[in-house]
Amino acid sequence: MNKSDLSVTNLAKKIVDNLINNAKELNLIIKKGPLNCTIIDAGIEAKGGKEAGKLIAEICMGGLGNVILEKTSKFSNWPLETKVSTKHPVISCLGSQYAGWNLSYKNFYALASGPGRAIARREELFKEIKYKDKGEKIYLVLEVDKIPPEEIVKKVSNDCNTLTNSLVFILTPTQSIAGTIQVVSRVSEVGLHKLHTLKFPLENIIDVKGSAPIPPIATDFITAMGRTNDAILYGGEVHLNVKGKDDELENLAKNLPSSSSKDYGKPFADIFNDYKGDFYSIDPNLFSPGKVTVRSIDTGKIFEEGKINSDLINRSFRYEKN
Repeated sequence: MNKSDLSVTNLAKKIVDNLINNAKELNLIIKKGPLNCTIIDAGIEAKGGKEAGKLIAEICMGGLGNVILEKTSKFSNWPLETKVSTKHPVISCLGSQYAGWNLSYKNFYALASGPGRAIARREELFKEIKYKDKGEKIYLVLEVDKIPPEEIVKKVSNDCNTLTNSLVFILTPTQSIAGTIQVVSRVSEVGLHKLHTLKFPLENIIDVKGSAPIPPIATDFITAMGRTNDAILYGGEVHLNVKGKDDELENLAKNLPSSSSKDYGKPFADIFNDYKGDFYSIDPNLFSPGKVTVRSIDTGKIFEEGKINSDLINRSFRYEKN
């Protein structure tokens, strides 16, 4: 199927409708926000839950990804993991799931994910992947603990060339069950973004599968951010089927995992504090899955690099702010 035939908005609609129609069972709150936009609260006033987190992760992927939550024996203390896969990795992970659209105003800060990004196309990334979408509704997932202000609603409406009552904001604070699950379910997207950073030809990526442990829910943002990052950096695994020459893929695999970073080796919350809260000072090579497997579909050769670091997962997941 040609990527121009795929609409992440239309594919995600059924999942969003599921959230709205089954809000009570999913412990969600649906209400009107500024300028008559729709707010789906999955963790601010609402309790949310695991099933809501799984569905929201699939919305982030534009309906082109499959997310499964299941028990694992990989981490003895942390028995639940997310497994994520897609046959349309570039559109699903980079064109929809990646949190790349900066929606900030005064003390409100958010990086938007979801199908609406491919309608607004405010990021340089969309020129590279050559993808655009259209649809009656604008679906955006924000990892925040407050409702977006009127100014943000106006901006999204203008950038998407649509009415404010067509906007649907799904809100998932990091320190909520749904928020934790939808963030950790970005494990495959993190792998794709690292490939993009390494300038690997995106058209050579055929499919991707990923997994990562679900951390315990934290009571504060910094701990929650640390644990969800560590789940991917030290507990995440990604399997990629790609085209390319074996020597190039071997070199790619060596540079893909988080262990290729100079900042590797501490819980993310500690690294964040070391840089005095300046997220952009952290080595970008750190933002990768812990273990990667790259398989050439041309030769069948497999290149495996990195490792699962259970010790760091245990340190991170047991960490509590003093």
